[in-house]
Amino acid sequence: MKDQNRSSAAAAGRRQAGEGDPLGANSEIGRKLKQYYNDLVSDEVPDRFSDLLSQLEQAESALKKD
Repeated sequence: MKDQNRSSAAAAGRRQAGEGDPLGANSEIGRKLKQYYNDLVSDEVPDRFSDLLSQLEQAESALKKD
């Protein structure tokens, strides 16, 4: 139990001192995922996909009218 308290205290000390990355080894993975997500979000939707979405919306509205 003392070891756990010691490691928690050490981690808190590093955060207060601004040392280290809170994600540790996972920070690089997080940066890459964020970059990948930002690239995906900035891509335009292909025309074919937009057409399919429009067809789906029309079909759903036709079903609701019935």
